[in-house]
Amino acid sequence: MLKTSNDARKLLSNIELIAQTPQGIARLRELILTLAVQGKLVPQDPQDEPASGLLEKIKTEKTRLVAEGKIKKEKPLAEITEEEKPFALPEGWEWVRFGNICSYIQRGKSPTYADYSVHQVVSQKCVRWFGLDLSQARFITSESLAKYEEVRFLRTGDLLWNSTGTGTIGRACLVPEEYEKKKLVADSHVTVVRAIKTNYSFLYRCIQSPYIQNAIENSASGTTNQIELNTSTVVNHLIPLPPLPEQSRIVARVEALMQLCDALEAQGRLELGQHQQLLATLLDSLTQAATAQELAQQWQRLSQHFDLLIDRPEAVDALEQTILQLAVRGLLVAQDPADEPASVLLQKIQEEKARLVAAGKIKKEKPLAEITDEEKPFALPVGWEWVTIDYLANIGTGTTPSRDNPNYFNGTIPWVTSGETGNSFITATMQHVTEYALEQTSLTIYPVGTLIIAMYGQGKTRGQISELKITAATNQACAAICLIENSAAHRSYIKLLFEKSYDEIRGLSAGGAQPNLNVGKIKATPVPLPPLPEQSRIVARVTELRALCQQLRDTLTQARTTHTQLAQAWAEQAAA
Repeated sequence: MLKTSNDARKLLSNIELIAQTPQGIARLRELILTLAVQGKLVPQDPQDEPASGLLEKIKTEKTRLVAEGKIKKEKPLAEITEEEKPFALPEGWEWVRFGNICSYIQRGKSPTYADYSVHQVVSQKCVRWFGLDLSQARFITSESLAKYEEVRFLRTGDLLWNSTGTGTIGRACLVPEEYEKKKLVADSHVTVVRAIKTNYSFLYRCIQSPYIQNAIENSASGTTNQIELNTSTVVNHLIPLPPLPEQSRIVARVEALMQLCDALEAQGRLELGQHQQLLATLLDSLTQAATAQELAQQWQRLSQHFDLLIDRPEAVDALEQTILQLAVRGLLVAQDPADEPASVLLQKIQEEKARLVAAGKIKKEKPLAEITDEEKPFALPVGWEWVTIDYLANIGTGTTPSRDNPNYFNGTIPWVTSGETGNSFITATMQHVTEYALEQTSLTIYPVGTLIIAMYGQGKTRGQISELKITAATNQACAAICLIENSAAHRSYIKLLFEKSYDEIRGLSAGGAQPNLNVGKIKATPVPLPPLPEQSRIVARVTELRALCQQLRDTLTQARTTHTQLAQAWAEQAAA
C-alpha cells in the first residue's frame, strides 16, 4: 500500500489554517496544483513504468499515425536544456514539450456563422474552468462546416485552451465524451490540444497550475488589449510528465482535495452569513432599546457571545457604528435633570443667529419646515429636541476657480477638495488659491472649527465629514457647516451625528453614474439635539469606546496578519 507523501500530509494537517486566511481558499487551490505538478502530492511507486517508457510508446504511436496519413510529420522539437527546467522532478518523471506528447495542436478557425443550425462553434466564452459551456456557443452554416477537415472536429478528451485576450487567455477545459457526436469545432481564439496516451485530466490540471498560468503571462505576445498565446508557444511549452499510473493517482487526489476546498468555501460562506445575521440581530437589539435598563439587558446578551461575534475587524466596525447610534438616541450616557434643556440652547442659538444677521455677518435665510412627528425616526429623552441642522449653523459651499486662469492657483490660501474629507481633521491642503482668486470669484474663507462634508466625489467620498483646523476655502464639492454654538463638545457631537448618518446621507444623493448631494439636503439633515452638558458627556464616552474599538481592531488585525504569515511560511515551504 502506498503511503501519503510528507508534503501531502503537511497539506492535509494545515488545510484549515490556510483556508481561514484572506483569499485562503484560492491560495489553497493553487498550492494543491503546485504540489501536483512538482510530484509532491502523491507518493511515487517504484513499480510504475517510468515516463521515459511512456514517451517511447507515444513516439511509436505518432509514427503509426503519420504512416497512416492521420497526422502530418512534424519537425523535431529542440532538446530541453538544463537551464530551461524550472524545477527538479521526482525519479521516473520527465520534462517534455507539449508537442512531444500530442498528435494535434492547432488553433480553430473563423467560421461563417448562422443564426441557427444543428452545429455549434466553441468560443472563448464556452471555455470555462468548470467545463465546456455550450450555452455561450454560436452556430455555423452547413456550407462552412463542410470545409472543415476531419481532424478539426473536437474529440473526447481534447484540451481547449483560450489563446487571446486579457482576462480569458490561458483558461482551459476538456471536451466531455457526450459532446463528441455533436461535431463541434473551435473558433480561431481557442487552441485545441489532442494528447496521445496521456491522462487528459492530468494535462488539464497542469495547465490550471500556477506554474503554467504564470508562464503564460510571461510568454504571451501582442498588445495589452489583444495578447496572444501563439501555437508555437503551446507546442514548445514544458510539461512535467509522471508515469501514467501516477498521473491517475494525482488526478484522483487533486479532485478529492478540490472537493474539500469547495466544501470549505461553502462552509465559510455559510459561517460568514450566519455570523453577519447574528451580529446584526444582536446589535439591532441594542439600538431598539427604549431605556437604559433595557439596553443593559441587551448588552448582557451580546457580551456573552462577544468573543465569537466581534472576531474580525469588520465586526468591530459594525459595533462602532452601533455605539454612534446609541449615542444620538440618548442611550449611551445617563440624563441629568439639572441640565439646561436643549430648548434653551436652541433659543440662545437663534438669538445669536439673529445678531449675526443684523451685523451683516451672515445672510438671513428662509427657515425650513419643522420636523413633523411622522418624520422623527425615534423618540427622544426628556430635554432633547428634534431640529434640522440649518437651525444650528450657517451652511455654505465652495467654488472651483477657473483652471484656465493661472493667477487663481498656487497662492497661500488653503483650498479643500472633497477627497480631503477622509481625514477626521484638516490641518493642511494639497492645493492653494490666491488672494486674487478670492477677490474675483465667490470663494469663501471658512474659520477654524468649520465642519466640511463632501457632497460628491469618487468611491466612498460622498458623505464624509471632517473638521477644519485651519482657515480655508473649499471647492464646490464641499458643504461647510459653521455652527453658531461653536464649543468643542457641540462640534464633536454634530460631527459624530454625521458619521453615524453616513449611509443615510449618501442615500439622499441624486444623479446617475456619480450621485451628488446638495446644500439643501445637507441643511435638512435632522438632528436629535441633547442639552449641551449631555453632549459633552456623550462625546467623552464615544471617544473612550472608540479608542477601545481601535485597540480591538488592531489586535484582530495583528492576529490575522500573524495567522497569514504562519500559513504563508508553511505554504512556501511545502511548495519549495
